Amino acid sequence: MKKILIGKIVSIKMQNTVVVEVVRRTPHKLYGKLLKKSKKHKVETNGAEVAVGQEVRIVETKPISKTKRFELYNKPVKQVRDKEVKKS
Repeated sequence: MKKILIGKIVSIKMQNTVVVEVVRRTPHKLYGKLLKKSKKHKVETNGAEVAVGQEVRIVETKPISKTKRFELYNKPVKQVRDKEVKKS
């Protein structure tokens, strides 16, 4: 099963590649306080128009290059959330 992650675009300075920061919250091992941990992934855009700060979904793929292991998922997060609100 492929991983699908949600993150924010941090950089668009490369051709056909963006950097997406994925933030997850995990509890401290001893004290249980929730801590934010983040990881930056290089993502293939496939020619899609994106902007810095945009929230996107990324999906795991086979290695595209030395550092790229993800590509953009079909639909941006905000469009999916808007459709769910309209149906309610």
